[in-house]
Amino acid sequence: GRHCGRSRSRSRFSRRRRRRCLRGEGEVYGVRNWLLFYLFSFGTELGNELFYITFFPFWIWNLDALVGRRLVVMWVLVMYLGQCAKDVIRWPRPASPPVVKLEVFYNSEYSMPSTHAMSGTAIPISLVLLTYGRWQYPLMYGLVIATCWCSLVCLSRIYLGMHSILDIIAGFLYAIFILAVFYPYVELIDNFNQIYKYSPLIIISLHLALGIFSFTLDTWSTSRGDTAQILGSGAGIACGSHIAYHIGLMSDPPLDILPLTIPSITVTRFGKVILRILIGMVCLLLMRIVMKKITIPLACKMFGIKSDDVRKARQCMEVELTYRYITYGMVGFSITFLVPCLFFFIGLS
Repeated sequence: GRHCGRSRSRSRFSRRRRRRCLRGEGEVYGVRNWLLFYLFSFGTELGNELFYITFFPFWIWNLDALVGRRLVVMWVLVMYLGQCAKDVIRWPRPASPPVVKLEVFYNSEYSMPSTHAMSGTAIPISLVLLTYGRWQYPLMYGLVIATCWCSLVCLSRIYLGMHSILDIIAGFLYAIFILAVFYPYVELIDNFNQIYKYSPLIIISLHLALGIFSFTLDTWSTSRGDTAQILGSGAGIACGSHIAYHIGLMSDPPLDILPLTIPSITVTRFGKVILRILIGMVCLLLMRIVMKKITIPLACKMFGIKSDDVRKARQCMEVELTYRYITYGMVGFSITFLVPCLFFFIGLS
């Protein structure tokens, strides 16, 4: 569904211009099949920040906090190990030309394995593993949704020109391997995060150490910041759930009523879901903006880095790791503690 020619003549195809991530060159391409273009654009968004910051809170606030917490644990493990593998293997993105890149935001990162494919594999499979037997629904429905989800994300990365087929296959198999190794321990990890007295201290220290010592980059890319963002979010969600558990803010349903039945949708219930999403997302957005405004200048001052050029300062390792970790740590903490506290006080729990 893409027109790869570089002719300057006008045609019936709509033409767009994308700028390369690291160079000021433009690339003209035409989209002939808008259905495929929007479908795969949606598919690739299932592995981006906007999806994560809405999907995980939606589960924790509205559906099943236990499933949401454990899903985040698996997501952090898969994405962290995937990002580290990229920066160890250091395979470049597919060359353009001949590939036409319809997305350039992650062009500065390495290619092997595809972390989009890993996320698109791990999240739906983990959802099926975590919900089947806990919730009453036909297993076939879960398997079909997981297959479609995984296929859509994986194919979108090839269509958009960001990965080769080999990158996708490696990402898929790597995610399956990580799930096979770590999923049996996800309940133990979640219980430790909630119950153990000193778990917040251990969580914060471990996630921070992983972000600092896991790998180094020969040139700057979005990989390091994304890794700190993932680790910070995971740490914040775990610490927030620890405090919420100990004050009885968010309690899981007792085991004797499992499996849970999917409740009927009423106007009141639907309205509360919408209100939680709207109010909660506004709180998360405000937290993200405020923490960025505070942490970037603070990190620059702490490490003696000039903050005249904010973009350049943010690419310094000390500043990037500090502001990403703290900012998204507070966003994660808000998801499992601050926002549920707000819901409790306004009657939306």
